[in-house]
Amino acid sequence: MAASDDNVIRVRELTVAFGRHVVLDRLDLEVKRGEILGFVGASGAGKSVLMRTIIGLVPKVSGHIEVFGVDLDQADDAARRVIERRWGVLFQHGALFSSLSVRQNIQFPIRENLDLSQTLMDEITVAKLAMVGLKPEVADRFPSELSGGMIKRVALARALALDPEIVFLDEPTSGLDPIGAGAFDELVRTLQRTLGLTVFMVTHDLDSLHTACDRIAVLGDGKVIAVGGMDVMLASEHPWVRAYFRGKRARVMTGEPALEQG
Repeated sequence: MAASDDNVIRVRELTVAFGRHVVLDRLDLEVKRGEILGFVGASGAGKSVLMRTIIGLVPKVSGHIEVFGVDLDQADDAARRVIERRWGVLFQHGALFSSLSVRQNIQFPIRENLDLSQTLMDEITVAKLAMVGLKPEVADRFPSELSGGMIKRVALARALALDPEIVFLDEPTSGLDPIGAGAFDELVRTLQRTLGLTVFMVTHDLDSLHTACDRIAVLGDGKVIAVGGMDVMLASEHPWVRAYFRGKRARVMTGEPALEQG
């Protein structure tokens, strides 16, 4: 097991419920510094709920969440704000502000947290767009003028605006065609290596799990039921894990021959 200093996120005995419906039931999870962790589970299992609970958008019933060694329950408002500046979030579908330009979207977290000149913010905007493979002129467009892939890249640029150490990605390739999804996975992997990011990726995309992630955590019945590399997933005999990673759709990745179609 990795030393605690290697874990930038530690979740212990976390319970989250909506009314009487328990979504996360005494869940434990660790995210290691510098890794891309893929978080997968059945639809409605609570993958996005865990991410939103960690970043403070969903209240918990009980349990502990530590980020950078700080128990978030024990942190005062100032300490919490410092920690929040050290992470960036790409929400599902991008969640760009439709009434703001790309430039204004990327600059939004900068304005909220820093006191910089407009010239410097514009320079940062161009730099972040370049990081995600977009040209400077994209800054003057509005979300309605962007393709699905461009929306995801702009949302990622916004997530990187404050130079975070952790990036949370919620279904980043959802809605993208296979080529666009593959390009986005490669972008995330490149940024993780270049910037030394820790990436928490909620996903259902088998290709992303196979090509982009260092480790995978599987959510089932409110708990993490399997965690490890792809080899661990393929060796698991848990019924859901087996069906997901060794089912018909996964045969290309496992190297087994595809079933003949009648």
